[in-house]
Amino acid sequence: MTSATVGMLAVVATPIGNLDDITLRALRALRECDCVVAEDTRRTRALLTAHEISRPLVSLPAHDERRRIPQLLARLDLGETLALCTDAGTPVLSDPGAGLVRSAREAGHRVTPIPGPSALTAALSVCGFRADSFYFLGFLPRTPGRLRRALDQALSLRATLAFFESPRRLARTLEQASTLLGDREVVVARELSKLHETLHVGTASELAAEFTAHPPRGECTVLVSA
Repeated sequence: MTSATVGMLAVVATPIGNLDDITLRALRALRECDCVVAEDTRRTRALLTAHEISRPLVSLPAHDERRRIPQLLARLDLGETLALCTDAGTPVLSDPGAGLVRSAREAGHRVTPIPGPSALTAALSVCGFRADSFYFLGFLPRTPGRLRRALDQALSLRATLAFFESPRRLARTLEQASTLLGDREVVVARELSKLHETLHVGTASELAAEFTAHPPRGECTVLVSA
C-alpha cells in the first residue's frame, strides 16, 4: 500500500568523533529537512549547533523505535522530509533505524542514503588486513557460550572479522575469544578520528592482558585477520 503523498527519509551518516568529518551533502540534508530524527537528541543537537543548524528534533531510541514509527510515518504521509541520524556514524549499522527505514519504504516513501563516516569502514581502512571480503558481527553476544558459537561460525568464512565492543567489556571479550582466535592478528581501533585515536595490535590474549592492565576508554572497533 502506497501513501497518497510521498515523503522522503534521508539516512544521514554523521561524524564518529571529529565534527569536521561531515559531508557537504549531509549538512545540506540537515539544513533542509523538516525534522531531524535522532537516536539521542542531545548528541545530535550538539552536532547541529556546531554547524549552526537549527531544525526540530525528535528522538528514536532503540528501545522505543517500534512505538514511535507510526508518528514518523504520519509525517512522511504529509510529504515531509525527515533526516535520520544516530549518535555517530551511519544509521542502522548496530544502531537504531532499520525498522523506520523498512516501514517508510513499504509505505511508498522515498528512502535515500546520505553516505559518510562509519567506524566499521574507518577501522578496516587502517587495520592492514585484506578487506575485499569481511564479516561484520555488530556487537558480539555477552554470554560466553553464545559468543564462542558466533565466532566459531564466523571463522569458518575465512574472511576478516569485524565487531564493535564497549570499553567496559573489551578485555573480557578478547579473553573469552582467545582460545578460538589463537595467534590470529587482532587490531583494536579506539577513538577513531578523535584526539586520542589509537590502534592496538597483537593476539587476542595479548590485547586482553593489555586492556586488563590498562582499561580503555572510548568506542572500540575490533578487527581479526583471516
